[in-house]
Amino acid sequence: MIDAHFHAWQLSRGDYGWLTPELGVIYRDVQVSDWEQHAKAHGIEGGVLVQAAPTFEETLFLLNQAHQHAMVKGVVGWIDMLAPDAIGKVAICAANPLLKGLRPMLQDIHDVDWILQTAIQPVLSAMAQHQLVLDALIKPVHLSNILKIAQAHPELKIVVDHGAKPKIELNDMAHWRTSMENLAQITSPNRVMCKMSGLWTEAPASSSVEMIQPWCKSLIDIWSPSRIIWGSDWPVLELAGTYTEWRKFTLKVLENYSAADQALMLGQNARKIYQLNNSFTNS
Repeated sequence: MIDAHFHAWQLSRGDYGWLTPELGVIYRDVQVSDWEQHAKAHGIEGGVLVQAAPTFEETLFLLNQAHQHAMVKGVVGWIDMLAPDAIGKVAICAANPLLKGLRPMLQDIHDVDWILQTAIQPVLSAMAQHQLVLDALIKPVHLSNILKIAQAHPELKIVVDHGAKPKIELNDMAHWRTSMENLAQITSPNRVMCKMSGLWTEAPASSSVEMIQPWCKSLIDIWSPSRIIWGSDWPVLELAGTYTEWRKFTLKVLENYSAADQALMLGQNARKIYQLNNSFTNS
């Protein structure tokens, strides 16, 4: 079993602009070993460590952590896709067997169409050539553009993070669902998948985890078990609840699916799209 989305950070690095004292419980140093304790308690064998700062230096920091912890099977990093050396940076990233993908922090970029810029398309092509995944940290407003990118780069692997971070209100659900359905129906099952993660923290503060059940079930209906990837989004998850609560809830959501389908969602899909099988001997 794989946790396909977790973070580790060190505040003294100074490059986490979004991580402020106002965030309370998660405004602290977070070690990979802290995550390992949670993961091991639930029989999880490995995880994907995901960037949380828009700097290449943080990506190097995460790779260093990955080489020190055998449970980290892959890293999703960051590069400046508009830099003159961006294509070279893609090659450098791809040369490290633990670097599995790159994630521009699209949700934080004011220009919704940023990813469509002409200058970025050769970088995305280079990612496809090197089999690096584009992790899409987006909101529902970005879904149509991710579809355009998927169509323009049919060999590029894309993972939609956190179900595109929908607003957890029933009145807003229909539009989100339609946009997700368009993306899922038009794109290749082997190239585009979606993470069931990060949804609880999109709900109003102090919401019970059961509030997000309709969105979790919708994701599986839309994408099918062969395209859903489970992740914790720990420790950001702690803004809403605990690792154990999220894990138990999602296993309850999945309990009526076959053992084979559960295995896909809880690990096999992540291993496939991030090519983690080659990483299970790292130390």
